[in-house]
Amino acid sequence: MSMSVRKAVFPAAGMGTRFLPATKVMPKEMLPVVDKPIIQYGVEEAIASGCDEIIIVTGRGKVLMEDHFDISFELEHSLAQRNKQNLLKTAQQVARMAHVSTVRQKEPLGLGHAVLMAKRLVGDEPFGVILPDDIVDSPDYPCLKQLIDVFDEKQASVIATQIVEGKAISAYGVLDAKPVPGFNGCLYEITNMVEKPKFEDAPSDLAIIGRYVLTPRIFEMIETITPGAGGELQLTDALKKLLQYEKVYGFVFQGKRHDAGDKLGFLKATVEIALQREDLGPAFKEYLLSLDIEKASRGPV
Repeated sequence: MSMSVRKAVFPAAGMGTRFLPATKVMPKEMLPVVDKPIIQYGVEEAIASGCDEIIIVTGRGKVLMEDHFDISFELEHSLAQRNKQNLLKTAQQVARMAHVSTVRQKEPLGLGHAVLMAKRLVGDEPFGVILPDDIVDSPDYPCLKQLIDVFDEKQASVIATQIVEGKAISAYGVLDAKPVPGFNGCLYEITNMVEKPKFEDAPSDLAIIGRYVLTPRIFEMIETITPGAGGELQLTDALKKLLQYEKVYGFVFQGKRHDAGDKLGFLKATVEIALQREDLGPAFKEYLLSLDIEKASRGPV
């Protein structure tokens, strides 16, 4: 019997230290890119991909994420009384976009451990994983949906990958894989994975990014792998073990990935997404073109 994907897991328990002091009390996932928090882009992608259950793995101090996807009676009542219908519609859409559940990761024990925390809510079925830091701009064909379509055909785990050239590959998990015929060079059968290799040791230019579709057997693999540095359970290690039992594929997705977990990536995502907005793009473009970049970079005199 073929399995279908209807749940998406969001590991979001990290402390977001790269964005201090902004993240001292504000979850990194709630930082706004234009006018939506980072995590909402991923949730909207999951919904557009056919997932109707969202599972957010949270940590201490992350209650704002739960509140964001909940109904705010006071806000909606106030907007209705003031006849702010457009804003009321926006607030209601966020609260009603999907069924959102949360589970706590009480200790920061790695991405694999975060995924494991969702085991009871996922159950014995395949599921998507979206790392909120990665915003993938692919509105016509969402990145997770691309992976789900491959899963529907192969009934095996699929990892999103992108080509990273040069020494930058050392910042990623890297696939050792062979192309699968009939997919225009976009689908690879994985034989191994290497975490952040030296440039000269990288087995390919295929880097792992934050989108996965996984079979439920991954939970068993996470439970049996050996913790690494700091006692952390790494998802890559669990996937490597999964290769002993099942096929795992890498898919070169269509779309542009923004690393919103990095300050520069966050700024680039904000600029590019703002430029695409019909209500902001033209005026923002005019403003950017008017800037004296050299003068602006020196700051006020």
